[in-house]
Amino acid sequence: MDPDGERGALGVPVFMPTQMFRSVASITPEYLKEHGIRALILDVDNTLTGHGSQELPEHVEKWLNEMKQAGILLAIASNNFEKRVAPFAKAIGVEHVSFCCKPAPWGLARARKKMGVSKKEVALVGDQVFTDAVGANFYGIPVLLCKPMYRDIKPSIRLKRVLERPLLARYRKKGGNIL
Repeated sequence: MDPDGERGALGVPVFMPTQMFRSVASITPEYLKEHGIRALILDVDNTLTGHGSQELPEHVEKWLNEMKQAGILLAIASNNFEKRVAPFAKAIGVEHVSFCCKPAPWGLARARKKMGVSKKEVALVGDQVFTDAVGANFYGIPVLLCKPMYRDIKPSIRLKRVLERPLLARYRKKGGNIL
């Protein structure tokens, strides 16, 4: 058995992010270009805005504009329902896939296809190990894991955050850094 747990399609442990960031605003076009990434699949809740919110924080709006100006293609892939995701995606002017059922990879595949890019050119940006990191690793694309924007209010997500701690500690112990 692999000492790090099951491995995903990229040959990395499914619970490990490719790279961690302090926030989405820490992801730069230069970083993406350096890694051959020209499209991002974006999670919504606690990655771009608060849970259930339609409000876009100013620093995220600025970051989205920077990505678009750099020619980075963007699409949302959320586990949330259409009535939550569609208005948010429309407001920021990007394609979306709702009810993705992450960590299953099918929603990620649909989002990637909407942007018309290959798997080698896309990465997932999210905030949760058990949905975003596992889903991206199963699908075989890099996961750029951001620290959650806000304290989680749902007890189930707070429990997942506790369970994520030893996995993220292992990421750091193996030399992973937070940009």
